[in-house]
Amino acid sequence: MLSLCILGFLAEEPLHAYELRSRISGLSGHVRPVSDGALYPAINRLRAAGYLDRHQQQGAGATPRQVLSLTESGRAELLRRLREPGEVEITDRNSFFVLMAFLSHLPDVADQLAVLRRRLDFYSRPASFFYDRGRPRRAAEMTDRYRRGMLTLGAATRKADKEWLRATIAELEAELAGR
Repeated sequence: MLSLCILGFLAEEPLHAYELRSRISGLSGHVRPVSDGALYPAINRLRAAGYLDRHQQQGAGATPRQVLSLTESGRAELLRRLREPGEVEITDRNSFFVLMAFLSHLPDVADQLAVLRRRLDFYSRPASFFYDRGRPRRAAEMTDRYRRGMLTLGAATRKADKEWLRATIAELEAELAGR
């Protein structure tokens, strides 16, 4: 997801690494803080793949800053990743949020719809944090109050997600029909 964040934020504007790290941390830092030990190798991999350019820009002081920008092939890679997210980017809530943060970069509404439909389809499958011989356990079955709480909160989140997805899918379908 770090690569997607880098590509997504740089699609909006060129940034120096400190500002890029700050934006990534704002998006996902409460869950997965971004360290320099993770950020700089990811930036270097993306540069080696030809997705990013780096150039110097005069800073506020005497020291020039290294500014990163997205190349055309970087923009194409971002769009590919948004159009064809992996299974974890659909099923994991935090990964899906990162995907959603940049989904509006996809110019084709039909592509956006396809991603949202995949997420909604994911919710049609039975799931739980806890299983008994392969069967998902429900909150009512839990004797442990904290596990019951996890399942109760998960069900409420799932319900809210599905409502938002259905409403947004309907908006996008109406937008497509109006064209």
